[in-house]
Amino acid sequence: MTLVWQADFYRSPQQDLDGKILWELLICDVNRGFEYTAICPQSEANSSWLTTQIQLAAGEKLPDIIQVFRPQSLSLIETAGRNLGINVEPQRQTPALKQWLQEKQYSIAVDKPPPTPLPDNLWGDEWRFASIQAGDIVDLFSDRPIPILSLPEPLKPINLGLASTVAIPGVVIYGGRRSLNLARWIAQTRPVALNYIAGAPDGLILEAGLVDRWILVTFEDAEVKAAAKVYEQRQKQSRGLHFLLVQPDDSGMTYTGFWLLQAI
Repeated sequence: MTLVWQADFYRSPQQDLDGKILWELLICDVNRGFEYTAICPQSEANSSWLTTQIQLAAGEKLPDIIQVFRPQSLSLIETAGRNLGINVEPQRQTPALKQWLQEKQYSIAVDKPPPTPLPDNLWGDEWRFASIQAGDIVDLFSDRPIPILSLPEPLKPINLGLASTVAIPGVVIYGGRRSLNLARWIAQTRPVALNYIAGAPDGLILEAGLVDRWILVTFEDAEVKAAAKVYEQRQKQSRGLHFLLVQPDDSGMTYTGFWLLQAI
């Protein structure tokens, strides 16, 4: 069984007796059955100190994966992970760790840059909103020969406690000849969520990586806006679960990429 930790290493709200900055390491597993904390002066906040602390926390069993949500923590923890042969995974969705930080009244906010337009050479021929019943979504895609398929176990509807009749909203992009290039690009960005943003114009923002944001499309058409509001409402009813599907055309015969995502 894969052992997954979630970790944060950041400036502590606390200070030492001389008023100097401290850094704090917090580690937990995905259900917080295991928790570990350590504090060091800012002058010692480096990958060597982290490597030692991870070894102390692990005892005889090192984790297989350490998930990190804070960009400022990532580089140091990645270096410590390499020292110990541990895979470090950038991951926005670290609910156990974030709950712990909130209980300690620590900030979990991260600075996000303004969204960037999608490269013009990637966008497909057309797109639409869609929905699939929760009970059908895994069976529809899990056995098909789809080049890029992401069905994370924690996001499967049954594991989120969703009834089989709940409508899972999504966006379908018909990529035409660009279908595979678009799907590969999306996969490389490590997509997290596809959010509707009302504005002038309205748009769909792809949240990806730890802080990346991409403008997939903008629109002003009243019918599309109405469909977007239904998409947003259905996300609320599906505990944030939604999907992104890339396919060459609307024949329904071939799919290029499929991602189960969750709004955060």
